[in-house]
Amino acid sequence: MLLEFVQAHTVLAPVPFVPEVRLYQAGDPIALWEATEESGAEQPPPFWAFAWAGGQALARHILDDPDLVSGRSVLDLATGSGLVAVAAARAGAHPVTANDIDPLSLAAARANAEANGLRVETVEADLLDSDETYGVVLAGDVFYSREMAGRVLPFLRRAAGRGALVLVGDPGRAYLPDGLIERAVYDVPVIEELESMPIRRTKVWQVTAS
Repeated sequence: MLLEFVQAHTVLAPVPFVPEVRLYQAGDPIALWEATEESGAEQPPPFWAFAWAGGQALARHILDDPDLVSGRSVLDLATGSGLVAVAAARAGAHPVTANDIDPLSLAAARANAEANGLRVETVEADLLDSDETYGVVLAGDVFYSREMAGRVLPFLRRAAGRGALVLVGDPGRAYLPDGLIERAVYDVPVIEELESMPIRRTKVWQVTAS
């Protein structure tokens, strides 16, 4: 049923800044938002139906430099559509785990991986208090609220302290922390109805242990 909802409200199409990857994307973001709210049980916002700027930049970065992830285990934290997880798998990462707390997000991530002929494992859980070990941790657009940033940053720093390469993609969200290492800058096409502009200057940052 989750897969049917995803496919009924989206169209499989190339990602604007990462055309090597196709995603099930919403053509009308406002209509999807309303459909999600009207679906019965309370649902999180449909972040899974859009290629957000941070995720596009992060996906572009690892596809352009696949040695960052090739042959390494990867966690895509708060995966949304699964775009970054799919890009990591395409770049040769293995295994790739897409994590989110929204079951619709994980249904979309599985559908998107399959549409690209790739394998991605999914985990529906809040991992932010855990200490699981991955070779690479990737996170796109996670600093959008004070509460989220306050929980995500310690998790990312702990992962870096255990030796993981930790990269985040962010278009200047309000709660992006200081002290990160800039890796790349991109001008990413976005959905104007969501971002109030057609292009977002977006950076890939590396998180260190301190």
